[in-house]
Amino acid sequence: MTTGRHSAVELDPSLDDYQLAAALVREAGQLALLMRMAGLQSQQKTSISDVVTAADHAAEAYVLEQLQRCRPQDGILGEEGASVQGRSGRTWVIDPVDGTYNFLHGSTYWCSAIALKDQSDVLLGAIFQPEEDKLWLGGRTHPASLNGERLTVFHDNRGERNATPAGQLGAATYIHPSWLMDPLCAMPWHAAATSAAALRMLGSGSCDLGRVADGQLGCWFQHSCPEWDWLPGKAIVRAAGGAVDTVRVNGLEWFMAGGTTAVRELRAALESGSVA
Repeated sequence: MTTGRHSAVELDPSLDDYQLAAALVREAGQLALLMRMAGLQSQQKTSISDVVTAADHAAEAYVLEQLQRCRPQDGILGEEGASVQGRSGRTWVIDPVDGTYNFLHGSTYWCSAIALKDQSDVLLGAIFQPEEDKLWLGGRTHPASLNGERLTVFHDNRGERNATPAGQLGAATYIHPSWLMDPLCAMPWHAAATSAAALRMLGSGSCDLGRVADGQLGCWFQHSCPEWDWLPGKAIVRAAGGAVDTVRVNGLEWFMAGGTTAVRELRAALESGSVA
């Protein structure tokens, strides 16, 4: 069985954290892809577009098993229910398949993602998009890279990307249709969406954030992101030299990433939708 071959891949505990994170998302993503090729069924979670498959569970179980062996002192938090209380003050945050709706419907726009955080902030992130063979990696002590090549879009000599206004950039986002019926959410979202030059809604926040870090997307914003949807990409965008921010508007937490100017303008646009 293909899943057996992958579940037997034991990673070396002597790998450093970045090497381990990269290996974990690569193996988890390949496992999920092989399982999809063999045929999958899904279960609905909160809505018809919020689904989970056996591949989500198998990929998370694989990462959980490897982390418990390679980093036994660390905590673990997974989207599909993994929860281990660590003793080191560090926690690995797992998203085995980000973009499950895309994954289930044959799109290539999905990924496996992982972050490592301590008690104060995220330390590193890794994102792997299997069908495009893209692996983004970066963190506090590691410059952001795509497939080993350093990302420099935010490090040009003139600082153009950090200075580019949102009105000259494409913005990636996601909002569930039901939220558009709630003015408290729809008003700030509309203000931010109309501040950008173009809008993209592709269905995987981590894939989006990897592309903000490498320059394919100009900026990104979304509300109510759980840690597994935010921390991997946050670490990588910041390691690439980009900006990240959060703001609370109308009782909802909004998350932003991109160049310094674009993020500042997205924040102002979101705040302009406040009813307070």
